[in-house]
Amino acid sequence: MARLATTADAFNAIAEPRRRELLDVLAGGERPVNELVHALRLPQPQVSKHLRVLRDVGAVEVRADGRRRLYRLNPHALEPVHDWVARYAELWTDRFDLLDDLLDNLKGEEEGAHDGD
Repeated sequence: MARLATTADAFNAIAEPRRRELLDVLAGGERPVNELVHALRLPQPQVSKHLRVLRDVGAVEVRADGRRRLYRLNPHALEPVHDWVARYAELWTDRFDLLDDLLDNLKGEEEGAHDGD
């Protein structure tokens, strides 16, 4: 099966580390491009390219404020990623619960062995 373009879905768009960094910065609130350039220490054209990909998948929204363009995170576009990761988080939580039970049992057995000394 052919791989989708990076603009086709959130998974491909956030596969690039710099785009994840952009999302991290935007999670703190709306920002103009020059602040994003400063935060990421990248040239403005590179930041704009990454913003374009994130806008195309809906993860970032832009609004005009006079001559400035302000970018903000749209967390709803990342719901498919959250939902996918949540399944694994539940799996790990279940496994850690089982590990806790095992450790409690081992601790109880160890304490019982010491009580017999």
